[in-house]
Amino acid sequence: MLRNRRFMILAILLGIVILYGILLIPDSTPPLPPKPEGEPFVWNQDAIWENLESSFLQAKAVGCKTIAPQLDQQLAVFEELLDSLKDRRLAADDPRLRQLEQAVFAIAPSVAVCYDRLPDFSRHCAQLRSWLKQQSIYWDIANNQQARIALYRLLYGSRAALEEVMLQAPPERVQPLLAGEGISSQSPMASILGVKIHSGDILLSRGGAATSALIARGNNFPGNFSHVALAHVDETTHTASIIEAHIESGVKVADLETYLKDKKLRILVLRTRPDLKSVQVNPLLPHQAARQALDDADQRHIPYDFAMDWQDPDKQFCSEVASTVYAKNGIDLWMGISTISAPGLLRWLSLIGVEHFETHEPSDLEYDPQLSVVAEWRDPETLYQDHVDNATIDVMLEGADAGQGLPFSIWMLPVGRLAKGYSMLLNMFGKVGPIPEGMSASTALRVQSFTDRHQQVRDRVYLLAEEFQAEYGYRPPYWELVKLARVAINESL
Repeated sequence: MLRNRRFMILAILLGIVILYGILLIPDSTPPLPPKPEGEPFVWNQDAIWENLESSFLQAKAVGCKTIAPQLDQQLAVFEELLDSLKDRRLAADDPRLRQLEQAVFAIAPSVAVCYDRLPDFSRHCAQLRSWLKQQSIYWDIANNQQARIALYRLLYGSRAALEEVMLQAPPERVQPLLAGEGISSQSPMASILGVKIHSGDILLSRGGAATSALIARGNNFPGNFSHVALAHVDETTHTASIIEAHIESGVKVADLETYLKDKKLRILVLRTRPDLKSVQVNPLLPHQAARQALDDADQRHIPYDFAMDWQDPDKQFCSEVASTVYAKNGIDLWMGISTISAPGLLRWLSLIGVEHFETHEPSDLEYDPQLSVVAEWRDPETLYQDHVDNATIDVMLEGADAGQGLPFSIWMLPVGRLAKGYSMLLNMFGKVGPIPEGMSASTALRVQSFTDRHQQVRDRVYLLAEEFQAEYGYRPPYWELVKLARVAINESL
């Protein structure tokens, strides 16, 4: 009897060892995808950033009272320049675009000292963005790379300059809402964060997770947004619903309160231009598209599309929620398709399941001439986190280009596969498991390892930034955060 019991115990232990060994067999590594056409945009202006910081320090040393007259003159000249261009149509290579960019950068250091001028600077940046979006209507964003670069430099650059100023100002002096264009819409209306939204409006946002930072920055044109959602407003009750794709559960519908519960560092509201031919024919087209997205989400389970195949609506990642229904109504969004071509980023994204590298990235929707900016909201309390997260990711991606991979502990693979099996069981009953539907155990472990690594480096960047501020008396601007992130990365190797 005792011998049989020992035999059973040994058999069970042997079975466990064999099962563990089987579960340890690694997945095959996906081949490196072919590199898409196009090159990542690079500012390549380190000397300019250093000069801006020097200008800020000089202004800070003499004080606002001394520089205020010159600053007021600069703001007035900038406003006059914008007014002079208001009714003109400029080509994408017009030198006055670079003149506007240089003016924004030149004004910002002084506003960071005279932060009572921040509302004026914010208003000028909003005017610049509205004017530029109007100009882009006449540019060939889809086929002219120089036009795309010109639009990116001014839109992204003016936002970056404004936010550097915001981060130097006392938090109570920072207005979280930046108004955009007063774009009309005949679709039903609701309100979110003090902004009137209409059915069919598109909400770009940025989450607080490491993967959110990767999505925002992992692009040939690194951006500020990681998520796309579509607003639907009921024509009778004026109740707003938000349709969005979640990695964990696929496409879902939420109310505004639930949508805002997920951490949002920023939100940009976009609206289809009313002068688009298809909207002129059917002014309720945006509402119709939103209704179709709502009905589709209610009528079927739509899994998350980790491959990022924007042409297959059976599965959908966040951008597809908007692009799919608008395409059905004759509006092809992303008139300048997103391209991901940096070798390290290609390798990393392929390891976590991405298969399409010419696709629809959230940040790039901002540059679509068919859409106007209604408003942009930032959380002043977490704006700094956004910048630290971005700097950390940018430096981690430098490591990716240098050959660093996305390793994880192979000994955790059996545990991950058991968790995946449990998740699949829950998915059969419409529930969410620890590993998302459509994601393998290996991918989940890679993502967790990446998240842990990002947090480790980011936490060190925060400490280094505190030391920087204690020594120099101001928050490190973005280019300094990048340098600190390189230090943090090197310390951890």
